[in-house]
Amino acid sequence: MQLIRPLLLVSLLLAAQAGWAGTFSQIGSSRWVTATKIYDGDTFRTDAGEKVRLLGINTPETAHNDNPGQPLARKAREELKNLIQGEVVRLEFDRDQHDVYGRLLTHVYLRDGTWVNARMIEKGMAHCYTFAPNFRHAAELLIKERQARDKRRGIWKTSRFGMLKSAHVDKSHVGQFRVISGKVGIIDKKGWSFRLGNLSVSIPESYRQWFRAPPVLKSGDFVAAHGKIRISNRGRLYLALHSPYDLEIMER
Repeated sequence: MQLIRPLLLVSLLLAAQAGWAGTFSQIGSSRWVTATKIYDGDTFRTDAGEKVRLLGINTPETAHNDNPGQPLARKAREELKNLIQGEVVRLEFDRDQHDVYGRLLTHVYLRDGTWVNARMIEKGMAHCYTFAPNFRHAAELLIKERQARDKRRGIWKTSRFGMLKSAHVDKSHVGQFRVISGKVGIIDKKGWSFRLGNLSVSIPESYRQWFRAPPVLKSGDFVAAHGKIRISNRGRLYLALHSPYDLEIMER
């Protein structure tokens, strides 16, 4: 099975994004800063002491405390360091400008227009990580992730981050953020949850406002779901979708 054609995917996702425009105004304000210290592949500090987290992406975790670090974490950090350390960069904001840790949430651009968030995904150093209400550029980033996955760049050729077949999901994957592919099984009558191999995939009530309607799925459709694999009190594996960009419908 192939993923849906790039132009069709762009059209569908941009149409969805346009649908949210009436719900809130995208801020899009920006300012220039100098990048000084690079913490990892998606976080850095400015000359004013502000901590910045790149929007829409997530890179492998670096070693800290008893955590040995994830594959390619050091390489991702070096990639960001080579791109922005000591450079004057433009921070572009979305609706929520700070996270719960007080970090600035931004898209980052070099003086020559290079979009740093996208570059990290193109290099295979990051995967998409989109949460409401910061959907600005999410469609474009997902397209770039798909291209990097198809070419098995960087993290996509590792066993830790590579595409995981739904039939192969087991308890060893609990706690991992993964991209999982497979055929849709039983679909809940209301359409907010479905089976995907060994997983139960659902859209929690608190996130349904961002979907507007349940995904248009039928049993047998081939999809890719993005999210953290968890286990219920009953020992069942499940994954919750937090944004429309967490689900890709493959070509039927």
